[in-house]
Amino acid sequence: QVQLWESGGGLVQSGGSLRLSCEASGFTFSSYTMSWYRQVLGKERELVATISPAGNSNYPDSVKGRFAMSRDNDKKTVYLQLTNLKPEDTAVYYCYRSGGFWGRGTQVTVSS
Repeated sequence: QVQLWESGGGLVQSGGSLRLSCEASGFTFSSYTMSWYRQVLGKERELVATISPAGNSNYPDSVKGRFAMSRDNDKKTVYLQLTNLKPEDTAVYYCYRSGGFWGRGTQVTVSS
């Protein structure tokens, strides 16, 4: 079955960086678009990055220039490099594959 495991979250100061990872299993990873979302308690999940099977990525304006998504098809892993982090980036970050498959999330907390 499809499984997604996120890791790499933590506590970082404003302006700092983190790299999140999402390891996948149970499907042909290289064939799928993958995404990262984030969610603040009480709010809807927000799309922050998407990457195509060919490695083309897209971002909303809120994170463009600060976040970078990449993938390693051999390792069946996607990454999200977070830079110049702001307190408003604090959220649980989730990995997503089309068809309704979510990981459990990893917490990112940015202190001011």
